[in-house]
Amino acid sequence: MATRYTLFIGSKNISSWSLRPWLVMKTVKLDFAEVLIPLRKPETKTAIKRNSPSGKVPALKIEDGQQSEIVWDSLAICETLAERHPQAHLWPAEAAARAEARSIVAEMHSGFPDLRNVLSMDIAARHPTPPLGDAVQEQIARIVAIWESALARFGREGGSLFGHFSIADAFYAPVVTRFETYGVHLPVGAQAYTQRILALPAMQEWTKAAKAE
Repeated sequence: MATRYTLFIGSKNISSWSLRPWLVMKTVKLDFAEVLIPLRKPETKTAIKRNSPSGKVPALKIEDGQQSEIVWDSLAICETLAERHPQAHLWPAEAAARAEARSIVAEMHSGFPDLRNVLSMDIAARHPTPPLGDAVQEQIARIVAIWESALARFGREGGSLFGHFSIADAFYAPVVTRFETYGVHLPVGAQAYTQRILALPAMQEWTKAAKAE
């Protein structure tokens, strides 16, 4: 019996963590059922807790015959998918590229708190660029440096950070939408990268749904 995946996600307009594994699964064409739990509602907490041990989204239910398991946290989900689907090449094959990809994904997973606070995800909206304090500007500069380094060393012809779409691109996709929402000025290369991410068919599908919300 084929494996059945069910991905539990939050509202597409604001759930940056949900976007990451969803974008991975859509882009590499994994078959999965999607269950969207609207956020910031009276029933949200109960609905999520019913499907995710952490009480947060995303969560991935994996059913293999009679066996069923839940994987929660966006990075754990993506790592699990990379293990189960090596043909998708979700991490770069080259050791040096893979090490850098894992490093920058972990950095995004745990960092950039000031940027997250000031430039909250709101895909459907367009806002004036707010005042950006030193901490936010430093974090934006760090993201630009990450992109420029990966693209220069490993991007080659593919246009993604490591030549072809990977978990790294998925993890930086939400911040791409934040820069777009708030009109953050970026260097030419970084701006071109954001447009390539936004042009991905899966990203356009997510964006359309976010606006429909």
